[in-house]
Amino acid sequence: ALFWSMTLLFIVMLASGLTLCQLLSAYISLETLDEMTVAWLYKYYGTAGRSVWTMFEISFSGGWPNFARPLVELNASFACFFAVYIAGVVFAMT
Repeated sequence: ALFWSMTLLFIVMLASGLTLCQLLSAYISLETLDEMTVAWLYKYYGTAGRSVWTMFEISFSGGWPNFARPLVELNASFACFFAVYIAGVVFAMT
């Protein structure tokens, strides 16, 4: 049961990370954002690997507001994404 639980958790983190990577690629390529914001977005969500690693950190570190708040300030619809993710993954693990 532990193996399948961890496999399901990994699949959810992978799907969420890839979704965020795709959604944020449009923001990274915008020229209207300041360089600091674009650098932060690329650092945490710029590639598939970085984005999945960030979702791993969100799931297991407890510091998810540090990764979610800048995205919510960028676009409020990311609040829905993180509300569902945190409720479904982080709270389900505890």
